[in-house]
Amino acid sequence: MIPRFLLAIALSALSLPACTADESGPATTTARDPSDRADANARMVRVVDGDTIVVDVDGREERVRLIGIDTPESVAEERPDQCYGVEASDEVKRLLPEGTELVLERDVEPRDQYDRLLAYVYRAEDELFVNEVLVRDGFAGILNYPPNDTYAERFRSLEAAARQQGTALWGVCGGPDEPLE
Repeated sequence: MIPRFLLAIALSALSLPACTADESGPATTTARDPSDRADANARMVRVVDGDTIVVDVDGREERVRLIGIDTPESVAEERPDQCYGVEASDEVKRLLPEGTELVLERDVEPRDQYDRLLAYVYRAEDELFVNEVLVRDGFAGILNYPPNDTYAERFRSLEAAARQQGTALWGVCGGPDEPLE
């Protein structure tokens, strides 16, 4: 068994838990150990697209980019919608309705070039690991940007299984970056 590890990096003034990963055993929808249960640190405001959400953190709205995944574009003004983009956004809306309590878990880098928070997103009520579910259920592919890659191997195996089974976008589009025809 590979021991658990903890990345302790300050995230500006926000108190988000550092990422912890258990890389032993099969992937599940809860990556953290239940004994490490964190209190909700954000509340869902709205979905931007399948891999970006807006949350309320301590009374401040923040755009959050889900780490490690890529969903087809559905809101980019400079390019057409991609195959399965609307479905990916709708799935995030279904998983995270407005007001849902969330646990945002960070990795090494706190923000991206667009100043979005980078996070692994969990529903607080049942610890559903949203990033993972989107890959497993074929609504997202992987997008790995080291050093934010704690769950990269887990996501890679889930994507491979979804591809092989032709799940969701893999069966309809062939991948997350295909334009609508």
